[in-house]
Amino acid sequence: MRKEYLLFIALFFVYYKIISQEKQVKEIFRINVINPGIEYEIPAGRSSTISFGTGIGYSVAYPHSSFGGRPGIISSFNPFLDIQYKWFYNFDKRKDKGLKIDNNSGNFISGRVLTRAESLFGNSSGTENLDFAVGPTWGIQRNYGKRLNFLFDLGPIYYFDINGRSGFFPLMVQVNLGFNL
Repeated sequence: MRKEYLLFIALFFVYYKIISQEKQVKEIFRINVINPGIEYEIPAGRSSTISFGTGIGYSVAYPHSSFGGRPGIISSFNPFLDIQYKWFYNFDKRKDKGLKIDNNSGNFISGRVLTRAESLFGNSSGTENLDFAVGPTWGIQRNYGKRLNFLFDLGPIYYFDINGRSGFFPLMVQVNLGFNL
């Protein structure tokens, strides 16, 4: 009984230490311009967030897509839902160098899940209903002034749709400019 009691106390102090650490990230609601939409970023740990974004995005289609049966540059504008778990790994270095970490400015590694609905317009016939993409990304997020946000990330993805088509795409790139509210 005594060992169990000591284990309980030790676990309580470890738990208290973990949850009492100063969070370096903050909750942000943002309006994005390049891919018009909204994004909500919430703290998920001391230096990690989960972001939920939705809107209408410009995309270049995956290899299984076509335009009139011919290969080529295929583009579309699709409604999307983008969920990312971001781990900001350089906050301490940025603070040591006197750089800002306000509004989650830093470099990150993330896990991403992206889903797109049928194309609103463009020359793609690739997404008939829904398609999904999952994969890791590396990126930077910077804030200029109090409101302006810049995001760039890239990484490989595995994509699939509800018709059974799937594949690996070596490099998915996201660039966004937004305003923190």
